[in-house]
Amino acid sequence: MIETKSTLRVRYAETDKMGVVYHANYAIYFEMARTEMFRQIGLPYTQMEADGIMLPLVDLHINYKRPAHYDDLLTVVTQLREMPGVRIRFDYSIFNQEDQLLVDGYTTLAFIDTVRNRPTRIPENVRAGLSRFFENDTKH
Repeated sequence: MIETKSTLRVRYAETDKMGVVYHANYAIYFEMARTEMFRQIGLPYTQMEADGIMLPLVDLHINYKRPAHYDDLLTVVTQLREMPGVRIRFDYSIFNQEDQLLVDGYTTLAFIDTVRNRPTRIPENVRAGLSRFFENDTKH
């Protein structure tokens, strides 16, 4: 399993008139956290794209627990619990500066070969980069 933490401060533009984070912004926070996870482990999205691989979103699920507010310092915990195949699932939990759970959820993305414009199995270089985190995973 891989787990990373990313922090961000809620900007004024991300809130509604009441100073509460607009619900759709959590999907953006999820995206920021998963691309940061890949960057932190040495697999930046820019390299995958240069190698002809895209990762479009195929599923998004968000559970809203408590609202985030303007100027809150948020921590997004991102987990990759299984070695991916054609699809890759990320799990998220977002906490405020008081360590209260605000949101949790997950996204599922698919590996797409941009030349064929078709789904493809996880590229070998990505598998190799992730394998060190899943050495005890006997399913893959």
